[in-house]
Order: sequence, then C-alpha cells, then structure tokens
Amino acid sequence: MQVLILGAGAGGGFPQWNCHCENCKGARQQTIKTIPRTQSSIAVSVDGNKWVLINASPDLREQINSHPQLWPEEHVARGTRISSIVLTDSQIDHTTGLLTLREGLPLPVYCTDVVKEDLTTSFPLFTVLKHWHGGLHQRSISTDFNHTFVPEGADGLLFQPVVLESNAPPYSTYRDNIVPGNNIGLKITDTQTGHVLFYAPGCMQANDTVKQVMANAECVLFDGTLWVNEEMIEYGFSQKLGTQMGHMPVNGENGAIALLNRFNVKRKVLIHINNTNPVLNEDSSAFHALQEQNIELAYDGMQIEV
Repeated sequence: MQVLILGAGAGGGFPQWNCHCENCKGARQQTIKTIPRTQSSIAVSVDGNKWVLINASPDLREQINSHPQLWPEEHVARGTRISSIVLTDSQIDHTTGLLTLREGLPLPVYCTDVVKEDLTTSFPLFTVLKHWHGGLHQRSISTDFNHTFVPEGADGLLFQPVVLESNAPPYSTYRDNIVPGNNIGLKITDTQTGHVLFYAPGCMQANDTVKQVMANAECVLFDGTLWVNEEMIEYGFSQKLGTQMGHMPVNGENGAIALLNRFNVKRKVLIHINNTNPVLNEDSSAFHALQEQNIELAYDGMQIEV
C-alpha cells in the first residue's frame, strides 16, 4: 500500500494567513527551522496509478499540482488519477476541496449518513456540486466497524470505519451533541500483505476499537493538532480546550505520545498539526521529544509504504 501525504497541517495550514504566532512569524521570516504545511489530506493506492483521496482539503488544487502521482495520464487531454473520495467528517478543512474537483465530476464519494446530512443542509456542498456533470455520487459508510467497504479503484484494499470521539463542525446540528458517524477513522488493510494503516486525523479520546486497531497496525497516522490541551487558550485564540474542539493533546499522560507508545507500531506519525504546535519548530524541545519516542511528524509530500 502506498500512502501519500498531501497536506499535514490542521485547519488554516501553516503558516496560517492571519496568524502571527511564533511559529507562523518564524516560518514567514525564515527565522526558525520548519516546513510549511497545507491543510490535511492523504491519498492511498495499491498500484500507484489509481488513488483514493481521503479528505478534500481547501488546498487540494495546490496539492494535486505538487504531486505528479495525481496528474492526468499522458495520453488524455483531461482526466484524473483520483478514482474515488472518502470523507472522515464534514469539517471545512476536509471537504472544501470538493469544489476544486467540480471540473472532473462525476466522482464517487464515501461518507457516513450524518456527514452527508451536514453536506446537504448546513454546509450544502453536495447540493451545489450537482450542477457540474451530475455532481458527486454519494455512497454510505456504516458506523459498524465490521461493515467493510472497497472504494472504487481501490481493489486490493479493505476499508473499515472506526467511530472516533471528536466533535462536529460549528455549523453542524451535531456540534457539542455528537452521534456516531460525525467523525470516523479508517482502518485500511492491504489484502495481499495483511498490512494495516490506521488514519485518525481528529480524535479526542481513544475508545476500545481505536486501541484494537492501533495494536494491529503497521502504520498509524494520528491526530497531532495541539501539543497541550490548553494551547489555544494560552495563545488567546480560543476559550476552548483542545478536547472540547475534538482533539487529544500530543503531550501529557492522556496524550497521543502516551497512547502511541502503548503499542508496537512500526511507524507512528502525527498529522493534522495546528500552526501553534511547538513541534513545528524542529529546534524545539517538543520536536526532539517526538524524535526520542520514535514518533514522526508528517509533512506535505511524505510517502509511506505500508
């Protein structure tokens, strides 16, 4: 299984356009050792030709143009190597890129019923896109872990939904009143090798299924949004804890580092990194703490073979 990190940043990317925190200022002025990151999205493939796009970042046009693996084939005037799309939630930074794909529709998109509800009512992207070549062909993902599915163009990969404890977007009727399906992770198994990728870009707390999947995964791409739970409050950017926004902190006894270290995972990678997170500065103690724990930090263009 080939995994391509298209965007490793959280909402707003890094540096965020209106942010002048130490990280964003340092990235713009090139006074810190860091790598800019676009907003969160990945793609997976078995053959390197047909790709499943997982989440559609607002930066998708830039991401596609930066990754030749996704360019149209040489012999066609127009086309795409993206065979289907899977959405893990209805957040702006995971869905707005669907608009960028309008010239290439129709395309199949897989999501839970509550995500479809958000994207046809409070944030009606699906409704808008019906005006381009019939729009997206939505196919439902169950919230039952045992209900596997194979997205179009992903023969050789088996997908399983992992219900995550997180939060719904501010515009969703489920905000602060979440139900199963607002957020899912994905267990993706290569049926030839048996190797497993677990992708969970937004997770507030690890339930038993999350732990079970982690224990059997070769690679985990996990929520690395904030270093500490109070990060956004300390910066004065929000009055909410990270967990209230749906994200487990990276550090601390109940954080992502402690969780990942409970399992013998070959590659542990943090993704969906917020611009305030000190791990983005590669000279920081936080970044070095990750290295000491053998935990990687995802970056745009990162390629992983599982």
